[in-house]
Amino acid sequence: MTKVKYYYDPDTLSYRKIEPKKSKKIRNILLFGAGSMLSGLLGLLLLLNVNVLNTPKELSLQRELKNYELQFEILGRKMEQMDEVLANIEERDNNIYRIYFEANPIPEEQRRAGFGGVNRYKSLEGFNNSDMIIGATRRMEIIQKQMVIQSKSLDEITKLAAEKEKLLASIPAIQPVNNEELTRMASGFGWRSDPFTKARKMHWGMDFTAPRGTPIYASGDGKISRADNRASGYGKHIRLEHGYGYMTIYAHLSRYNVKVGQQVKRGDLIGFVGSTGRSEAPHLHYEVWKDAERINPINFYYGSLSAEEFENMLKYANQENQSLD
Repeated sequence: MTKVKYYYDPDTLSYRKIEPKKSKKIRNILLFGAGSMLSGLLGLLLLLNVNVLNTPKELSLQRELKNYELQFEILGRKMEQMDEVLANIEERDNNIYRIYFEANPIPEEQRRAGFGGVNRYKSLEGFNNSDMIIGATRRMEIIQKQMVIQSKSLDEITKLAAEKEKLLASIPAIQPVNNEELTRMASGFGWRSDPFTKARKMHWGMDFTAPRGTPIYASGDGKISRADNRASGYGKHIRLEHGYGYMTIYAHLSRYNVKVGQQVKRGDLIGFVGSTGRSEAPHLHYEVWKDAERINPINFYYGSLSAEEFENMLKYANQENQSLD
């Protein structure tokens, strides 16, 4: 309520009410209105957190927040690059490496699987930028999981590569007697005339005629399982276990150059041509076994014969002549 003011009038010897001038009323109204507007503007600036009223500490915190947002943006771009690199490695892993080594590809859902169950990010909730922080954390954990899966896959590929190299070294792949030491390839795999009974009989290997004492070489890596003359008909012979189901037999030897249990490499000297056991003349009887079954050795000379030499050997091997054992 407006306060009423009076003044003393000496002429009438009484107090009279002071009546404010109209211009003064208008001025007071304008001042009140201006003051109200200014107060409202200041309040609005405070609500909008305008920097002109921020303290130095608040300004420092705002700059720090902007810097964190920039770092999160940079981190996001780096994670995109990591995604691209991982996708490229995964593509080659599934479609090149694993196919070559006959391994099953890793399913996409296994590579991209997230994390279910309990809320792993509860501790990150309740902050101004919780969504951004949780999103970046989740994405980083998925990338880490993909990297672990891919790392294990590459370890497996490395193991498969080493095993493949070992397999290729173990498979019989060369002729057991040098070409220059051969007089002729006497008899091949198949039905042949027995030199003693003259009856038609299955010949389970290949006979190579060569002078007595001609060196005999291991046709693949392996371990000597037998070196004796206790097998019927073979005379002095060597059995070489190559692994992966492969075994080779070298029969009618004059003497050995290895002992049982010895590890040998392809091309190692293991014995010498002779005519022991059921043999008509000095030669090497050579057999290749796979999974306990005898197979044609003609298919295992790709490591030592030229195309022309292989063609000539194939021609002689297919002739139904008389074997030497």
